[in-house]
Amino acid sequence: MGFASIDTTEAEKSVLYDHRPLPLYGDDYLRVSRIPRRKGANFRDLPGIVVGDDNVVRRDPAMEPILMPSGKPWVPDYAINFCGGKSTRPFARLWWDETVATVLCRPDPHSQVILHPEQDRVLTVRECARLQGFPDYYEFCGDVKERQVALGDSTQVSFQLIQPLGYCQVGNAVAVPVARALGYALGMAAQKLSGDEPLTTLPPKFSHSTTIQLLQSLSNGV
Repeated sequence: MGFASIDTTEAEKSVLYDHRPLPLYGDDYLRVSRIPRRKGANFRDLPGIVVGDDNVVRRDPAMEPILMPSGKPWVPDYAINFCGGKSTRPFARLWWDETVATVLCRPDPHSQVILHPEQDRVLTVRECARLQGFPDYYEFCGDVKERQVALGDSTQVSFQLIQPLGYCQVGNAVAVPVARALGYALGMAAQKLSGDEPLTTLPPKFSHSTTIQLLQSLSNGV
């Protein structure tokens, strides 16, 4: 059996930057691994709870507490009490045809719909960037792991949680389509070319409206 030669240049072009998730550890990973891989799945699919006619989650009084190997319940109190017990966001899977209302600086499965549809993990930095409209050629800086930094002196020490930088850059950014539309509208207004229409359509070539247009312009030396 032979091996085909690999073109390093082409391989580098095919790299998908920042496609790394924030790691899940311990109980969180076990909980996520038990969330069904289907649309609408969330913590309500974990054992030991019931949903009343009022759409409020409660522990099932007819069942003995079902505990994890760590001794903690499969459904933590914070998930049951979140939004008065009516939320479906904790440990929820984002499905292929869905999006999110807001991309935050930390992919927290405790309170966000942030789990991959078919893998037992949160969305990667790249997947969150796609939700924000960033083209895949954008590369973000920083690690995907959280870390604690000690602050103070020998008499008093406090710890500050440093959020994963890649996620922070994406979460703090203005969504690319919004920024593009705002820039176009401001430019038109500055030139007194804007009209009174409630809807504005961006020209196809405005600020490389799509990744394909950018790549075509680069190949043409523009």
